Amino acid sequence: MLSFLISLLALIAGYLLYGRLVEKVFGPDPARSTPAKTRADGVDYVALPSWKVFMIQFLNIAGTGPIFGAIMGAKFGPSAYLWIVLGCIFAGAVHDYFVGMLSIRHEGAGLPEIVGIYLGKGAKSVLLAFSVILLLLVGTVFVFSPALILGDIAGDGSRGAIMIWVGAIFLYYLLATMLPIDKVIGKIYPAFAVALLFMALALMVGLLVKWPALPEIWDGLGNLGEQSGLLKDQPIFPCLFITIACGAISGFHATQSPLMARCTENERLGRPVFYGAMITEGIVALVWAAVSSYFFYGGGAAEVGSDLSAAAPTVVTKVSEGWLGILGGILAILGVVAAPITSGDTAFRSARLIVADFFRFEQRPIRNRLLIGIPMFLLASVLLWYSIADKDGFNIIWRYFGWANQTLAVFALWTATVYLVRNKKGCAYLITFLPAAFMTAVVTTYICIAKIGFGLPGGWNKAIGAVTLALSFILFYVWKYTRKPKISQ
Repeated sequence: MLSFLISLLALIAGYLLYGRLVEKVFGPDPARSTPAKTRADGVDYVALPSWKVFMIQFLNIAGTGPIFGAIMGAKFGPSAYLWIVLGCIFAGAVHDYFVGMLSIRHEGAGLPEIVGIYLGKGAKSVLLAFSVILLLLVGTVFVFSPALILGDIAGDGSRGAIMIWVGAIFLYYLLATMLPIDKVIGKIYPAFAVALLFMALALMVGLLVKWPALPEIWDGLGNLGEQSGLLKDQPIFPCLFITIACGAISGFHATQSPLMARCTENERLGRPVFYGAMITEGIVALVWAAVSSYFFYGGGAAEVGSDLSAAAPTVVTKVSEGWLGILGGILAILGVVAAPITSGDTAFRSARLIVADFFRFEQRPIRNRLLIGIPMFLLASVLLWYSIADKDGFNIIWRYFGWANQTLAVFALWTATVYLVRNKKGCAYLITFLPAAFMTAVVTTYICIAKIGFGLPGGWNKAIGAVTLALSFILFYVWKYTRKPKISQ
């Protein structure tokens, strides 16, 4: 429990200290007009109150990542705490802040547009396809997982019941994606965000009351999952860094931050909205990592009448109902169900806007929104059908989502690094370059050794990671010292 409390304090200190440093490096200008005002269209560019922008940003980026990812990541042991804290402060929150602020500086541009400005047109085209595919994967996994939980709550987990829930969620997605952002998202997201935060707070109180004996960081950072048999063929590097994404760093956030960049009234709100929402998500992930550590290694599974092989959704329902009673369980599960649904709808919304921006397709007319949105939903339906029809389909889609998610974060971090090299003096670029190089090593190593990738021997992980990291440093500094100076916005 001491490791949990120290980690919690570290996240708060990270926001207050490192967050301020990151803000100083970027240099927000309170007098500068934001796209919420200069491009107001009543649909996607809508100035919203700062508290509402924060709540929507938090719920947009949360999804099931800081919950399911933390549950699965806790199997690795207390190293999960370390990754959540260090990843969130020095990588994830920095990533979200720079994407959000660069979007504001470039009139609410989406990630492919921003990447194109700093990494070139070729990278922009690649990111367009990559981002849309990732967002469709997000929409798919964030339909299926809440449908499973809702089926469990209703007491009917049959395929037919799950499909009814899937249909209802898809109908909501269509409405939320097509309607102006302040009509659905702006009204219901704050309430769902409160439910998600309540869940984390209630479970944190439960942990403090129980004060269970948990594995501590100083007991060792080895892979407890392999020692206990909970994990097989999953080395901490790189698997932990792919498993825990949204609670540490997630490329999906790079597609979501521009949504709120289009609704932010003042650049000075960047740190609380973009950096702060990521720190808040890290706290949620930290709580679930501690709860799950108790579940897997402290006797928590037996306490709630479950077993160690329980899947993440089952852990959520068992712990929420067992710890918080009927009312608390309902509120907690509501937060878990609302989080993926509300990330799924903004995933489709982001995909629509990314495609529209690329083709310069005006989105004020509803007809134009439907022309992009309907084909997206049809493609997502095909992916969803595969995930249900094939017994391992969902797991395969989730693994591809995890890798694609972190790969997108790599592109975003390199983009921010190029921006800092071009526009700032000294070594300011290090705050994005170091996490960019590290995450490049993570995603390269993972796709090399994973079964969904090249399937190389897992024992090669450290060598592949070291070579990739070294190449990242060499290629970056070759570019830095041979490039032609170019000043960008």
